[in-house]
Amino acid sequence: MSRPLNILFVSSEVEPFAKTGGLADVSSALPKAVKDLGHEIRIMMPRYRFIGERKFRLHDIIRLHGIPIPVGNLTELGNVKSSFINNLKEKVQVYFLDNTNYFDREGIYQSPTTKKDYKDNDERFIFFCRGVIETLKRLGWQPDIIHCNDWQTGLISAYLKTMFLTDPFFKSMKTVFTIHNMGYQGAFSKESFAKSNLPEELFRSNGVEAYGNFNFLKTGLFFSDGITTVSEKYADEICTSPEIGAGLNGLLSTRRKDLHGILNGIDYQIWNPATDEFSFRKYDVKSIEAKVDNKRALLTKFGLEFSENRPVIGMISRLADQKGFDLVFEIIEDIIRLDLQFVMLVAGEREYEKKIEAIQKKHSKRIAVVIGYDNEIAHLIEAGTDMFLMPSKYEPCGLNQMYSMRYGTVPVVRATGGLDDTVEDYTGNGKGTGFKFEKYESKELMKVIQRALKVFQQPEEWKRLMRNGMMQDFSWENSARKYINLYKELLRHNA
Repeated sequence: MSRPLNILFVSSEVEPFAKTGGLADVSSALPKAVKDLGHEIRIMMPRYRFIGERKFRLHDIIRLHGIPIPVGNLTELGNVKSSFINNLKEKVQVYFLDNTNYFDREGIYQSPTTKKDYKDNDERFIFFCRGVIETLKRLGWQPDIIHCNDWQTGLISAYLKTMFLTDPFFKSMKTVFTIHNMGYQGAFSKESFAKSNLPEELFRSNGVEAYGNFNFLKTGLFFSDGITTVSEKYADEICTSPEIGAGLNGLLSTRRKDLHGILNGIDYQIWNPATDEFSFRKYDVKSIEAKVDNKRALLTKFGLEFSENRPVIGMISRLADQKGFDLVFEIIEDIIRLDLQFVMLVAGEREYEKKIEAIQKKHSKRIAVVIGYDNEIAHLIEAGTDMFLMPSKYEPCGLNQMYSMRYGTVPVVRATGGLDDTVEDYTGNGKGTGFKFEKYESKELMKVIQRALKVFQQPEEWKRLMRNGMMQDFSWENSARKYINLYKELLRHNA
């Protein structure tokens, strides 16, 4: 198939409109890379309250009486607005499904004040999935591929394979479903299933049911034509490990031939120390010495004492066991004794936030903590730290280790998922791009930090490590080509 493809990319969050994590970065960068390769790709997402009409220059596409979208016995109306994501060559169009009842709220999935998921998340994303399909019919635009992402989009392929199976408008469309994290599945009680209006016989283990619940993620895995996840190692891990596969490893192993590990890239328009608007001083691999000015600026901002020879470790993360914080908390006192400093940008369960705040208070000369996400601080941490710590229990892909390498910040990671695929362990004589440890144990984490500190005390060797990382190519173009090849392969089955 040599003609340009038409692709609809569906996600619950897209940078710069809405973001809780890496999904938003991917949902912006991958479509831009696909567009640059000559294909027509559009994005669809919910229109949340904070996506302001003026700020993002939204305009109405479908308004008047709206689109009637059934949710159980009720019918909700959906309006569609549009905006664009700027790209180097050509803008990418974004459609926003708008509904006051479901999306006019402060948060995306949960209340920012209570930190609890919205009780009607099932209805919200049933509405969204069905709304995507109804919108395409109203627009009269027929993509070749609908590319869905995570549980919030999991019902789209089920609708196409059942209720819309005989509709000629959708006849030749194929679906791709990307898993960004198996830990988040969108599992709701059996009562939620009726709200989807999907055929009753689908609520079975060989369908949408998992462990007694209506499981949106499983639905996407079961019905999609192709499945991808965000690194090769994670693709293996979710099939073989009940823990990493989060109880769906059996289903995944039966679909192994349809499952492809395609590593995420990073957007070098945004994450580039030579052009970064948020860093104190710009630099590249040839002017690596200038990085230290960002270190000084970072420490000054947080009231920490600057010493060029004292290493600063950065962390930007959700506060969760998955991210290895249980290991960090076990040995934090021992780590602090190693004469280093921490700058953390973190958010998560309130219990964890309190814990990290107490640690920061006790060691205020060594640790700076910001709770919440701040884009400017995230960039300054990447530019101003010496090492970046990611001791994850599991990590589908991870983006910060790739950002870090680009900024000459040496990653210290656990060898799992995308962290293992992207970081080459230091083996001496300037070989490698970072430091890895295997066993998920606090003593192993301690050993790898000590190993990194030993090399940090050898300035020339450390600079070689920094340069190795900065010269890695994690651009999206390579990954985008792999996705396009997969799209074409799926469409060949139609021919």
